[in-house]
Amino acid sequence: MLEFIQLLNQRYQAILANLKASDPQVIIFKQRLEQLIFAEAFIRKGVLLETSPEMPLQVAVIGPTQAGKSSVVNLLLNSQMAGVSPLAGYTVHPQGFCHKVNLQSCSGLQNYFGRFQQLQLAELRHERHDCYSLTETNIESELLPPCVFWDTPDFDSIDSADYREGVIRTIALADIIVLVVSKEKYADQSVWEMMATIESFHQKTLICVNKLSEGTESLIINSLKQKWYQARKDEFPGVIPLHFQKQTAQPDWPDAERNRLFQLQQTVSQNKHFDYQYNLLNKYWYSWLEPVVAEHESLMIWKGMVNNSIKQALEEYQRDYLNHPHYYDAFQNALIELLNLLEIPGISRVLTKTRRVLTWPVRKLMGLSKNITTPKSQEQALLNQIGDHLLISLSDQLLEKIDSDSKQNRWWKDSYSLLRQQKNEMLNDYQLVVEQYCISFQQDVEATANRLYNKLSDQPVILNSLRMTRATTDAVAMALVIQTGGIGVHDLVITPAMLSLTSLLAESAIGSYMGSVEAELKQHQLETVTNDLFVGQLQQVLYALPEQLSGKNRFNISAELLHKAESQRNERKHGIRLL
Repeated sequence: MLEFIQLLNQRYQAILANLKASDPQVIIFKQRLEQLIFAEAFIRKGVLLETSPEMPLQVAVIGPTQAGKSSVVNLLLNSQMAGVSPLAGYTVHPQGFCHKVNLQSCSGLQNYFGRFQQLQLAELRHERHDCYSLTETNIESELLPPCVFWDTPDFDSIDSADYREGVIRTIALADIIVLVVSKEKYADQSVWEMMATIESFHQKTLICVNKLSEGTESLIINSLKQKWYQARKDEFPGVIPLHFQKQTAQPDWPDAERNRLFQLQQTVSQNKHFDYQYNLLNKYWYSWLEPVVAEHESLMIWKGMVNNSIKQALEEYQRDYLNHPHYYDAFQNALIELLNLLEIPGISRVLTKTRRVLTWPVRKLMGLSKNITTPKSQEQALLNQIGDHLLISLSDQLLEKIDSDSKQNRWWKDSYSLLRQQKNEMLNDYQLVVEQYCISFQQDVEATANRLYNKLSDQPVILNSLRMTRATTDAVAMALVIQTGGIGVHDLVITPAMLSLTSLLAESAIGSYMGSVEAELKQHQLETVTNDLFVGQLQQVLYALPEQLSGKNRFNISAELLHKAESQRNERKHGIRLL
């Protein structure tokens, strides 16, 4: 699951980088990206709890700019380890201070922070944001229980986008949140947006109101309470008023609240982390995946368009060829092959030579010599035409989707551009496959002729009658060739013989068998064209077309990966496992 959330994060970032600032999706995608960063950090916390169950208590101080966070950190640490400055954005790295715990017990934090590098406090550089520090303190504080105490960067400054991921990871790590606000900043929208976002973490919280003056705390605390319940549904936490001391230039922690963090420590429990994690994923899951699902739906619609177009193409093929009374010639070709098999033993070579001599002018006229290419058959020409029409139809359907589907307009527009660019190449490849099919299917035609001949061999009387008819009709056909000079080789030479042959076969005992053989040949031809041309060639190429869409504008998360993530999201018993 962690890897899947990271993948979603990366895809949102990549797509955002290619969207125009005016695109309405920019705001939505930025919100989802931040949610994903929070979710990733919280899942990392779950992994940390599984791998390092003895991890010390984690306390994080968070707040807006110039609220005095680092001053509160120093106050609670009883030291001056956290850098203090009146400038916004002075702290840009998570800075952890090990109070009454040793560094060795925190070794699992490096895996938690992932790509962030752990450095010494003095090694942190303002221009680099993918790092954090972890320092072991030597001074004890009466205000802090043993813990790793975190000072965090502002989450609302102008430059916070540069280091926001470090802030989020530190917040998600925390068992206790100390929210520091000042009397000037406690009502800022950014504060309550952050508190609303992290409500799903169910962390123990303490609010410190810094820079207070006498007589203002009651009014501010009441206002804080209203703000809290506007942003969250859980119980309003405790509030620590911190009055500014001019003499020390430091806030003053009330004596009555010195044990407050110890009390919160007693309420911290990690037993429900995976339940919270499960609920967090459920809260945002369908929102995060909305564009991914939309891509899958577009892909399914596209495949449906391809399938319907292929279905129409096959209906056209059947209507204009297989079931056409004048154009279907596969079975006729099988009968022609049967004529050759019926040559009378002993004179077949003479008849063949005679036919070649007599039909030479016709073959010459029709360009059937060895140096001239045989013209395309009716079937081949029709299949080429159908393939062309299919691609044109799909292009028109894509144009319609561009106009009608505003959410996935870019997906359809890019698919249309791809199809237009590759149409000629697709058509050429398809036509080559058509040509190969026409050549190879001749073997099936010859096999059909052999089936008929073998059947005739079991009927010697019919076989001899057919051979006699074969010799007689050849003579008639040759006379007709001489008289006419040629209309077509098959018309002049084969048709008279075939007419007689067909009549005798139909009237013979194998007439019904011949009809079933023709039906089988036709069905086999339809299946071959379907599987080899339309499904094996066109459908395969067209299905794969969306895979070539630019990754800059696509999530490109497969349905299989999404299904796997869905399954793991529902594995609640042992938490959310890594993919």
